[in-house]
Amino acid sequence: MHRLLTGIGFFFFFGVELCYATNVKDFGARGDGITDDTQAISLAVSSAKDGYLEFPKGVYKITRTIWINLIEDGPLGITGTGGSARILMSGEGPAFLFTGSHQGTADPSTVTQVTGDRERMPLISSLEIKGEHVNADGIEIRNVLMPVLKSVLIRDVRNGVHFTSRNRNIIISDCHIYDARGIGIFLDKVNIHQMIISNSHISYCRLGGINIIGSEIRNLQITGNDIEYNCSENGSHAADILIDCSQSGSVREGTISGNTIQAVPSPSGANIRFAGLATNPDKIGLFSITGNHISNQQVNIQLEHCRGVSITGNTFIRGYERHIVFDDCKNIVLTGNVFDHNEDYFPNGLKASGGITLNNSKGLMVSDNVLDGSGTEESESDYASVKIKDCEEVILRGMIIGNNTRRGIHIDNSRSVRMTDCIIGQRRDRKPESIAVMLTGNCDASIVKDNTIYANKKEAIVNTANGVVVKENTLLDY
Repeated sequence: MHRLLTGIGFFFFFGVELCYATNVKDFGARGDGITDDTQAISLAVSSAKDGYLEFPKGVYKITRTIWINLIEDGPLGITGTGGSARILMSGEGPAFLFTGSHQGTADPSTVTQVTGDRERMPLISSLEIKGEHVNADGIEIRNVLMPVLKSVLIRDVRNGVHFTSRNRNIIISDCHIYDARGIGIFLDKVNIHQMIISNSHISYCRLGGINIIGSEIRNLQITGNDIEYNCSENGSHAADILIDCSQSGSVREGTISGNTIQAVPSPSGANIRFAGLATNPDKIGLFSITGNHISNQQVNIQLEHCRGVSITGNTFIRGYERHIVFDDCKNIVLTGNVFDHNEDYFPNGLKASGGITLNNSKGLMVSDNVLDGSGTEESESDYASVKIKDCEEVILRGMIIGNNTRRGIHIDNSRSVRMTDCIIGQRRDRKPESIAVMLTGNCDASIVKDNTIYANKKEAIVNTANGVVVKENTLLDY
Protein backbone atom coordinates (compact mmCIF):
# COMPACT_ATOMS: atom_id res chain seq x y z
CA MET A 1 0.00 0.00 0.00
CA HIS A 2 2.85 2.40 0.86
CA ARG A 3 4.50 1.75 -2.52
CA LEU A 4 1.16 2.32 -4.33
CA LEU A 5 0.63 5.69 -2.60
CA THR A 6 4.21 6.70 -3.33
CA GLY A 7 3.67 5.92 -7.02
CA ILE A 8 0.46 7.94 -7.15
CA GLY A 9 2.22 10.83 -5.43
CA PHE A 10 5.01 10.70 -7.99
CA PHE A 11 2.54 11.19 -10.85
CA PHE A 12 0.79 14.09 -9.13
CA PHE A 13 3.79 15.99 -7.77
CA PHE A 14 6.18 15.54 -10.63
CA GLY A 15 3.62 16.24 -13.36
CA VAL A 16 3.93 12.94 -15.21
CA GLU A 17 0.56 12.29 -16.91
CA LEU A 18 -0.87 8.88 -17.68
CA CYS A 19 -2.82 10.26 -20.66
CA TYR A 20 -2.40 13.41 -22.65
CA ALA A 21 -4.82 14.89 -25.19
CA THR A 22 -4.46 17.79 -27.58
CA ASN A 23 -6.88 20.43 -26.30
CA VAL A 24 -8.48 22.50 -29.07
CA LYS A 25 -8.48 25.55 -26.79
CA ASP A 26 -4.69 25.47 -26.77
CA PHE A 27 -4.86 26.35 -30.47
CA GLY A 28 -7.18 29.31 -30.09
CA ALA A 29 -10.64 27.72 -30.10
CA ARG A 30 -12.96 29.72 -27.86
CA GLY A 31 -15.96 27.43 -27.54
CA ASP A 32 -18.28 30.38 -26.87
CA GLY A 33 -20.77 29.64 -29.66
CA ILE A 34 -20.03 33.00 -31.32
CA THR A 35 -16.40 32.95 -32.44
CA ASP A 36 -15.63 31.02 -35.62
CA ASP A 37 -13.40 28.21 -34.33
CA THR A 38 -12.91 26.51 -37.71
CA GLN A 39 -9.29 27.50 -38.23
CA ALA A 40 -8.27 26.77 -34.66
CA ILE A 41 -9.80 23.29 -34.74
CA SER A 42 -8.20 22.50 -38.10
CA LEU A 43 -4.83 23.51 -36.68
CA ALA A 44 -5.41 21.33 -33.62
CA VAL A 45 -6.23 18.34 -35.84
CA SER A 46 -2.99 18.65 -37.79
CA SER A 47 -1.04 19.17 -34.55
CA ALA A 48 -2.49 16.24 -32.56
CA LYS A 49 0.56 14.04 -32.95
CA ASP A 50 -0.38 12.17 -29.77
CA GLY A 51 -3.47 10.90 -31.63
CA TYR A 52 -6.09 12.23 -29.20
CA LEU A 53 -8.02 15.47 -29.77
CA GLU A 54 -10.25 16.76 -26.97
CA PHE A 55 -13.04 19.33 -26.90
CA PRO A 56 -13.65 20.65 -23.37
CA LYS A 57 -17.12 21.84 -22.42
CA GLY A 58 -18.32 24.58 -24.75
CA VAL A 59 -20.05 25.38 -28.05
CA TYR A 60 -17.58 25.36 -30.95
CA LYS A 61 -18.92 27.18 -33.97
CA ILE A 62 -17.51 26.13 -37.34
CA THR A 63 -18.35 27.46 -40.80
CA ARG A 64 -16.81 24.77 -42.99
CA THR A 65 -16.01 21.08 -42.76
CA ILE A 66 -13.21 19.90 -40.46
CA TRP A 67 -11.31 17.49 -42.69
CA ILE A 68 -9.46 14.67 -40.98
CA ASN A 69 -7.12 13.34 -43.65
CA LEU A 70 -6.03 10.15 -41.95
CA ILE A 71 -3.09 9.67 -44.30
CA GLU A 72 -1.55 12.76 -42.75
CA ASP A 73 -3.37 13.20 -39.42
CA GLY A 74 -3.98 9.64 -38.29
CA PRO A 75 -4.33 7.63 -36.30
CA LEU A 76 -6.68 9.97 -34.46
CA GLY A 77 -9.44 9.89 -31.90
CA ILE A 78 -11.76 12.84 -31.26
CA THR A 79 -13.70 13.21 -28.03
CA GLY A 80 -15.68 15.69 -26.01
CA THR A 81 -15.29 15.99 -22.25
CA GLY A 82 -18.10 13.93 -20.79
CA GLY A 83 -20.39 14.71 -23.72
CA SER A 84 -20.45 18.39 -22.74
CA ALA A 85 -18.96 19.82 -25.96
CA ARG A 86 -21.07 20.85 -28.92
CA ILE A 87 -19.90 21.38 -32.49
CA LEU A 88 -22.21 23.96 -34.09
CA MET A 89 -22.05 23.49 -37.86
CA SER A 90 -22.91 26.84 -39.43
CA GLY A 91 -21.81 25.95 -42.96
CA GLU A 92 -22.81 23.47 -45.65
CA GLY A 93 -21.69 19.85 -45.62
CA PRO A 94 -20.46 17.60 -42.82
CA ALA A 95 -19.04 18.97 -39.60
CA PHE A 96 -16.35 16.26 -39.78
CA LEU A 97 -15.07 14.48 -42.89
CA PHE A 98 -12.86 11.44 -42.30
CA THR A 99 -10.97 10.23 -45.38
CA GLY A 100 -8.54 7.40 -45.89
CA SER A 101 -7.08 5.53 -48.82
CA HIS A 102 -8.41 2.02 -48.21
CA GLN A 103 -9.31 0.33 -51.50
CA GLY A 104 -9.12 -3.25 -50.28
CA THR A 105 -11.48 -5.59 -48.47
CA ALA A 106 -11.52 -6.73 -44.84
CA ASP A 107 -8.87 -9.33 -45.70
CA PRO A 108 -5.62 -8.34 -43.94
CA SER A 109 -3.67 -9.05 -47.11
CA THR A 110 -5.42 -6.10 -48.81
CA VAL A 111 -4.63 -3.59 -46.05
CA THR A 112 -1.70 -1.39 -47.03
CA GLN A 113 0.91 -0.37 -44.50
CA VAL A 114 -0.22 3.26 -44.47
CA THR A 115 -3.82 2.18 -43.83
CA GLY A 116 -2.77 -0.21 -41.08
CA ASP A 117 -0.45 2.31 -39.43
CA ARG A 118 -2.20 5.65 -39.84
CA GLU A 119 -5.78 5.24 -41.02
CA ARG A 120 -7.24 2.38 -39.01
CA MET A 121 -9.97 2.84 -36.40
CA PRO A 122 -10.57 6.59 -36.22
CA LEU A 123 -12.72 7.13 -33.14
CA ILE A 124 -15.23 9.90 -32.47
CA SER A 125 -16.96 9.83 -29.11
CA SER A 126 -18.76 11.76 -26.37
CA LEU A 127 -19.51 14.73 -28.61
CA GLU A 128 -22.57 16.60 -29.86
CA ILE A 129 -22.92 17.90 -33.42
CA LYS A 130 -25.74 20.35 -34.06
CA GLY A 131 -26.60 21.90 -37.40
CA GLU A 132 -27.21 25.61 -37.80
CA HIS A 133 -27.21 25.68 -41.61
CA VAL A 134 -30.05 24.12 -43.61
CA ASN A 135 -27.53 21.93 -45.48
CA ALA A 136 -25.35 21.07 -42.50
CA ASP A 137 -24.56 17.38 -42.04
CA GLY A 138 -23.04 15.48 -39.14
CA ILE A 139 -20.19 13.16 -40.16
CA GLU A 140 -19.03 11.81 -43.52
CA ILE A 141 -16.73 8.78 -43.76
CA ARG A 142 -14.91 7.85 -46.97
CA ASN A 143 -12.39 5.06 -47.73
CA VAL A 144 -11.81 4.30 -44.07
CA LEU A 145 -11.00 1.03 -42.29
CA MET A 146 -12.59 0.30 -38.88
CA PRO A 147 -14.21 3.66 -38.03
CA VAL A 148 -15.95 3.76 -34.64
CA LEU A 149 -18.68 6.19 -33.57
CA LYS A 150 -19.59 5.89 -29.91
CA SER A 151 -21.74 8.05 -27.61
CA VAL A 152 -22.23 10.75 -30.23
CA LEU A 153 -25.30 13.01 -30.43
CA ILE A 154 -26.11 14.40 -33.89
CA ARG A 155 -29.20 16.59 -34.26
CA ASP A 156 -30.86 19.30 -36.30
CA VAL A 157 -28.83 18.44 -39.40
CA ARG A 158 -29.64 17.34 -42.93
CA ASN A 159 -28.03 13.87 -42.83
CA GLY A 160 -26.59 12.45 -39.63
CA VAL A 161 -23.86 9.99 -40.65
CA HIS A 162 -23.01 9.70 -44.36
CA PHE A 163 -20.92 6.84 -45.78
CA THR A 164 -19.53 7.23 -49.30
CA SER A 165 -17.10 5.43 -51.63
CA ARG A 166 -15.68 2.36 -49.81
CA ASN A 167 -15.36 1.50 -46.13
CA ARG A 168 -14.83 -1.60 -44.01
CA ASN A 169 -15.56 -2.88 -40.47
CA ILE A 170 -17.77 -0.07 -39.15
CA ILE A 171 -19.19 0.22 -35.62
CA ILE A 172 -21.84 2.73 -34.55
CA SER A 173 -22.94 2.26 -30.95
CA ASP A 174 -24.61 4.14 -28.10
CA CYS A 175 -25.39 7.13 -30.33
CA HIS A 176 -28.32 9.51 -30.68
CA ILE A 177 -29.14 10.58 -34.23
CA TYR A 178 -32.11 12.83 -33.84
CA ASP A 179 -34.23 15.37 -35.68
CA ALA A 180 -32.65 15.32 -39.14
CA ARG A 181 -34.18 16.98 -42.17
CA GLY A 182 -32.82 14.16 -44.30
CA ILE A 183 -31.56 10.71 -43.34
CA GLY A 184 -30.20 9.47 -40.02
CA ILE A 185 -27.58 6.97 -41.26
CA PHE A 186 -27.07 7.13 -45.03
CA LEU A 187 -25.18 4.48 -47.00
CA ASP A 188 -24.92 6.29 -50.31
CA LYS A 189 -23.68 4.26 -53.30
CA VAL A 190 -21.04 2.83 -51.01
CA ASN A 191 -19.19 -0.48 -50.79
CA ILE A 192 -19.17 -1.78 -47.20
CA HIS A 193 -18.60 -5.18 -45.66
CA GLN A 194 -18.94 -5.71 -41.90
CA MET A 195 -21.08 -2.99 -40.32
CA ILE A 196 -22.71 -2.96 -36.87
CA ILE A 197 -25.30 -0.40 -35.75
CA SER A 198 -26.29 -1.07 -32.15
CA ASN A 199 -27.71 0.36 -28.93
CA SER A 200 -28.62 3.67 -30.53
CA HIS A 201 -31.57 6.01 -30.94
CA ILE A 202 -32.26 6.93 -34.56
CA SER A 203 -35.39 9.01 -34.65
CA TYR A 204 -37.31 11.91 -36.19
CA CYS A 205 -35.31 11.90 -39.43
CA ARG A 206 -37.67 13.16 -42.12
CA LEU A 207 -36.41 11.12 -45.09
CA GLY A 208 -35.59 7.90 -43.28
CA GLY A 209 -33.77 6.36 -40.35
CA ILE A 210 -31.25 4.00 -41.96
CA ASN A 211 -31.21 4.31 -45.77
CA ILE A 212 -29.06 2.09 -47.99
CA ILE A 213 -29.30 3.18 -51.62
CA GLY A 214 -27.45 1.80 -54.64
CA SER A 215 -24.80 0.19 -52.45
CA GLU A 216 -22.81 -3.04 -52.23
CA ILE A 217 -23.22 -4.26 -48.63
CA ARG A 218 -22.41 -7.56 -46.88
CA ASN A 219 -22.54 -8.51 -43.19
CA LEU A 220 -24.85 -5.84 -41.77
CA GLN A 221 -26.14 -6.04 -38.19
CA ILE A 222 -28.80 -3.61 -36.92
CA THR A 223 -29.43 -4.66 -33.33
CA GLY A 224 -30.84 -3.28 -30.10
CA ASN A 225 -31.83 0.16 -31.39
CA ASP A 226 -34.83 2.43 -31.04
CA ILE A 227 -35.63 3.47 -34.63
CA GLU A 228 -38.77 5.55 -34.78
CA TYR A 229 -40.70 8.40 -36.39
CA ASN A 230 -38.37 8.55 -39.37
CA CYS A 231 -40.86 10.03 -41.77
CA SER A 232 -42.73 13.18 -42.63
CA GLU A 233 -46.49 13.35 -42.65
CA ASN A 234 -46.23 15.48 -45.79
CA GLY A 235 -43.51 13.39 -47.44
CA SER A 236 -43.74 10.07 -49.22
CA HIS A 237 -42.09 6.63 -49.32
CA ALA A 238 -40.17 7.18 -46.09
CA ALA A 239 -38.95 4.15 -44.13
CA ASP A 240 -37.34 3.59 -40.77
CA ILE A 241 -35.07 1.07 -42.49
CA LEU A 242 -34.76 1.21 -46.29
CA ILE A 243 -32.67 -1.02 -48.53
CA ASP A 244 -33.04 0.18 -52.11
CA CYS A 245 -31.35 -1.71 -54.94
CA SER A 246 -34.03 -0.86 -57.48
CA GLN A 247 -31.48 0.85 -59.73
CA SER A 248 -28.16 -0.69 -58.71
CA GLY A 249 -26.29 -2.44 -55.93
CA SER A 250 -26.76 -5.58 -53.84
CA VAL A 251 -27.29 -5.99 -50.10
CA ARG A 252 -27.01 -9.44 -48.52
CA GLU A 253 -26.14 -11.22 -45.27
CA GLY A 254 -27.78 -9.12 -42.60
CA THR A 255 -29.66 -9.11 -39.32
CA ILE A 256 -32.30 -6.73 -38.00
CA SER A 257 -32.90 -7.88 -34.43
CA GLY A 258 -34.08 -6.63 -31.06
CA ASN A 259 -35.14 -3.18 -32.25
CA THR A 260 -38.20 -1.06 -31.64
CA ILE A 261 -39.22 0.21 -35.08
CA GLN A 262 -42.24 2.48 -35.21
CA ALA A 263 -43.47 5.67 -36.83
CA VAL A 264 -46.52 7.70 -37.68
CA PRO A 265 -48.41 6.89 -40.88
CA SER A 266 -47.02 8.73 -43.88
CA PRO A 267 -47.89 8.49 -47.59
CA SER A 268 -46.61 5.14 -48.93
CA GLY A 269 -44.53 4.77 -45.77
CA ALA A 270 -43.07 1.56 -44.34
CA ASN A 271 -41.24 0.60 -41.18
CA ILE A 272 -38.96 -1.75 -43.13
CA ARG A 273 -38.78 -1.67 -46.91
CA PHE A 274 -36.54 -3.80 -49.14
CA ALA A 275 -36.77 -2.71 -52.80
CA GLY A 276 -34.82 -5.00 -55.09
CA LEU A 277 -34.13 -4.93 -58.80
CA ALA A 278 -37.25 -5.82 -60.78
CA THR A 279 -35.29 -7.67 -63.47
CA ASN A 280 -33.21 -9.65 -60.95
CA PRO A 281 -34.67 -10.31 -57.48
CA ASP A 282 -31.41 -11.89 -56.28
CA LYS A 283 -29.85 -8.56 -55.26
CA ILE A 284 -31.36 -8.37 -51.74
CA GLY A 285 -31.39 -11.42 -49.48
CA LEU A 286 -30.02 -13.66 -46.76
CA PHE A 287 -31.56 -11.44 -44.08
CA SER A 288 -33.03 -12.27 -40.68
CA ILE A 289 -35.64 -9.93 -39.19
CA THR A 290 -36.07 -11.29 -35.68
CA GLY A 291 -37.35 -10.25 -32.27
CA ASN A 292 -38.38 -6.69 -33.12
CA HIS A 293 -41.42 -4.62 -32.26
CA ILE A 294 -42.70 -3.08 -35.51
CA SER A 295 -45.67 -0.73 -35.69
CA ASN A 296 -47.62 2.29 -36.80
CA GLN A 297 -47.00 2.81 -40.52
CA GLN A 298 -48.94 2.24 -43.71
CA VAL A 299 -47.03 -1.03 -44.18
CA ASN A 300 -44.93 -2.60 -41.45
CA ILE A 301 -42.68 -4.75 -43.66
CA GLN A 302 -42.62 -4.47 -47.45
CA LEU A 303 -40.41 -6.74 -49.54
CA GLU A 304 -40.17 -6.27 -53.31
CA HIS A 305 -37.97 -8.38 -55.61
CA CYS A 306 -36.10 -10.14 -52.78
CA ARG A 307 -35.10 -13.67 -51.83
CA GLY A 308 -33.92 -15.56 -48.78
CA VAL A 309 -35.47 -13.52 -45.94
CA SER A 310 -36.56 -14.92 -42.56
CA ILE A 311 -39.07 -12.92 -40.48
CA THR A 312 -39.55 -14.57 -37.09
CA GLY A 313 -40.58 -13.80 -33.53
CA ASN A 314 -41.65 -10.18 -34.04
CA THR A 315 -44.63 -8.28 -32.67
CA PHE A 316 -46.70 -6.04 -34.93
CA ILE A 317 -49.52 -3.59 -34.43
CA ARG A 318 -51.18 -0.86 -36.49
CA GLY A 319 -50.29 -1.56 -40.08
CA TYR A 320 -52.72 0.93 -41.55
CA GLU A 321 -52.80 -0.69 -44.99
CA ARG A 322 -51.05 -4.01 -44.33
CA HIS A 323 -48.73 -5.57 -41.82
CA ILE A 324 -46.83 -7.53 -44.46
CA VAL A 325 -46.50 -7.19 -48.25
CA PHE A 326 -44.35 -9.55 -50.34
CA ASP A 327 -44.19 -8.86 -54.08
CA ASP A 328 -42.07 -10.89 -56.51
CA CYS A 329 -40.15 -12.63 -53.74
CA LYS A 330 -38.65 -16.09 -53.37
CA ASN A 331 -37.76 -18.33 -50.43
CA ILE A 332 -39.28 -16.26 -47.62
CA VAL A 333 -40.12 -17.48 -44.10
CA LEU A 334 -42.76 -15.70 -42.00
CA THR A 335 -43.21 -17.63 -38.79
CA GLY A 336 -43.85 -17.23 -35.07
CA ASN A 337 -45.01 -13.61 -35.23
CA VAL A 338 -47.84 -11.84 -33.41
CA PHE A 339 -49.98 -9.34 -35.31
CA ASP A 340 -52.03 -7.94 -32.46
CA HIS A 341 -55.04 -5.67 -32.11
CA ASN A 342 -54.80 -4.42 -28.53
CA GLU A 343 -57.69 -1.98 -28.14
CA ASP A 344 -55.53 0.33 -26.02
CA TYR A 345 -53.73 1.20 -29.27
CA PHE A 346 -56.93 2.10 -31.13
CA PRO A 347 -58.47 5.04 -29.25
CA ASN A 348 -61.32 7.15 -30.57
CA GLY A 349 -62.22 4.79 -33.36
CA LEU A 350 -58.73 4.64 -34.91
CA LYS A 351 -58.70 2.22 -37.85
CA ALA A 352 -55.89 0.07 -39.23
CA SER A 353 -56.61 -2.75 -41.68
CA GLY A 354 -53.47 -4.82 -41.19
CA GLY A 355 -53.17 -8.27 -42.71
CA ILE A 356 -50.76 -10.08 -45.02
CA THR A 357 -50.41 -9.86 -48.81
CA LEU A 358 -48.37 -12.41 -50.78
CA ASN A 359 -48.19 -11.53 -54.46
CA ASN A 360 -46.39 -13.13 -57.39
CA SER A 361 -43.98 -14.99 -55.11
CA LYS A 362 -42.59 -18.51 -54.79
CA GLY A 363 -41.32 -20.72 -51.98
CA LEU A 364 -43.12 -19.13 -49.02
CA MET A 365 -43.40 -20.61 -45.53
CA VAL A 366 -46.10 -18.76 -43.56
CA SER A 367 -46.69 -20.60 -40.31
CA ASP A 368 -47.54 -20.35 -36.63
CA ASN A 369 -48.54 -16.69 -36.66
CA VAL A 370 -51.32 -15.02 -34.69
CA LEU A 371 -53.27 -12.41 -36.67
CA ASP A 372 -55.95 -10.62 -34.69
CA GLY A 373 -58.46 -7.93 -35.58
CA SER A 374 -57.56 -7.35 -39.22
CA GLY A 375 -59.81 -5.45 -41.56
CA THR A 376 -62.16 -2.56 -40.88
CA GLU A 377 -65.72 -1.70 -41.79
CA GLU A 378 -64.29 0.58 -44.50
CA SER A 379 -62.04 -2.09 -46.04
CA GLU A 380 -62.57 -2.88 -49.71
CA SER A 381 -65.05 -5.66 -50.43
CA ASP A 382 -62.24 -7.94 -51.69
CA TYR A 383 -60.11 -7.41 -48.56
CA ALA A 384 -58.75 -10.55 -46.88
CA SER A 385 -56.71 -10.95 -43.72
CA VAL A 386 -54.34 -13.13 -45.74
CA LYS A 387 -54.33 -12.62 -49.53
CA ILE A 388 -52.31 -15.02 -51.67
CA LYS A 389 -52.34 -14.10 -55.36
CA ASP A 390 -50.34 -15.44 -58.31
CA CYS A 391 -48.02 -17.39 -56.02
CA GLU A 392 -46.45 -20.83 -56.18
CA GLU A 393 -45.23 -23.31 -53.56
CA VAL A 394 -46.75 -21.81 -50.43
CA ILE A 395 -47.20 -23.46 -47.05
CA LEU A 396 -49.83 -21.74 -44.89
CA ARG A 397 -49.91 -23.65 -41.64
CA GLY A 398 -50.84 -23.20 -37.99
CA MET A 399 -52.26 -19.71 -38.40
CA ILE A 400 -54.67 -18.28 -35.83
CA ILE A 401 -56.79 -15.61 -37.50
CA GLY A 402 -59.28 -14.02 -35.14
CA ASN A 403 -61.75 -11.16 -35.10
CA ASN A 404 -61.33 -10.38 -38.77
CA THR A 405 -63.95 -8.08 -40.23
CA ARG A 406 -64.03 -9.36 -43.81
CA ARG A 407 -62.53 -12.40 -45.53
CA GLY A 408 -60.13 -14.54 -43.58
CA ILE A 409 -57.98 -16.13 -46.29
CA HIS A 410 -58.24 -15.63 -50.05
CA ILE A 411 -56.12 -17.85 -52.30
CA ASP A 412 -56.30 -16.67 -55.90
CA ASN A 413 -54.65 -18.19 -58.95
CA SER A 414 -51.86 -19.77 -56.89
CA ARG A 415 -50.36 -23.22 -57.46
CA SER A 416 -49.08 -25.77 -54.94
CA VAL A 417 -50.53 -24.08 -51.88
CA ARG A 418 -50.97 -26.19 -48.73
CA MET A 419 -53.27 -24.61 -46.15
CA THR A 420 -53.43 -26.81 -43.05
CA ASP A 421 -53.99 -26.68 -39.29
CA CYS A 422 -55.30 -23.11 -39.22
CA ILE A 423 -57.97 -21.67 -36.94
CA ILE A 424 -60.12 -18.91 -38.39
CA GLY A 425 -62.61 -17.18 -36.11
CA GLN A 426 -64.49 -14.30 -37.67
CA ARG A 427 -66.21 -11.53 -35.77
CA ARG A 428 -69.91 -11.92 -35.21
CA ASP A 429 -70.45 -8.38 -36.49
CA ARG A 430 -68.45 -8.94 -39.69
CA LYS A 431 -69.81 -7.75 -43.02
CA PRO A 432 -72.58 -10.02 -44.36
CA GLU A 433 -70.62 -10.78 -47.53
CA SER A 434 -67.56 -11.95 -45.56
CA ILE A 435 -66.17 -15.39 -46.27
CA ALA A 436 -63.75 -17.27 -44.03
CA VAL A 437 -61.81 -19.02 -46.82
CA MET A 438 -62.14 -18.17 -50.51
CA LEU A 439 -60.47 -20.01 -53.39
CA THR A 440 -60.52 -18.62 -56.94
CA GLY A 441 -58.69 -19.02 -60.24
CA ASN A 442 -56.24 -21.77 -61.14
CA CYS A 443 -54.97 -23.38 -57.92
CA ASP A 444 -53.51 -26.62 -59.28
CA ALA A 445 -51.96 -29.04 -56.79
CA SER A 446 -53.33 -27.12 -53.79
CA ILE A 447 -55.01 -28.45 -50.68
CA VAL A 448 -57.10 -27.00 -47.84
CA LYS A 449 -57.20 -29.57 -45.06
CA ASP A 450 -57.52 -30.02 -41.29
CA ASN A 451 -58.53 -26.44 -40.50
CA THR A 452 -61.03 -25.23 -37.91
CA ILE A 453 -63.31 -22.46 -39.12
CA TYR A 454 -65.84 -20.55 -37.04
CA ALA A 455 -68.41 -19.11 -39.44
CA ASN A 456 -71.84 -19.69 -40.85
CA LYS A 457 -71.39 -22.78 -42.98
CA LYS A 458 -72.38 -21.09 -46.23
CA GLU A 459 -69.68 -18.50 -45.54
CA ALA A 460 -67.00 -20.87 -44.27
CA ILE A 461 -65.32 -22.06 -47.48
CA VAL A 462 -66.23 -20.83 -50.95
CA ASN A 463 -64.31 -22.70 -53.64
CA THR A 464 -64.60 -21.76 -57.30
CA ALA A 465 -60.96 -22.56 -58.07
CA ASN A 466 -59.59 -25.24 -60.36
CA GLY A 467 -57.29 -27.98 -59.10
CA VAL A 468 -57.71 -27.57 -55.34
CA VAL A 469 -58.66 -30.28 -52.84
CA VAL A 470 -60.80 -29.23 -49.86
CA LYS A 471 -61.33 -31.90 -47.21
CA GLU A 472 -61.43 -32.82 -43.52
CA ASN A 473 -61.99 -29.30 -42.23
CA THR A 474 -64.01 -28.61 -39.09
CA LEU A 475 -66.74 -26.03 -39.64
CA LEU A 476 -68.32 -24.57 -36.52
CA ASP A 477 -71.34 -22.31 -36.74
CA TYR A 478 -71.57 -19.38 -34.31
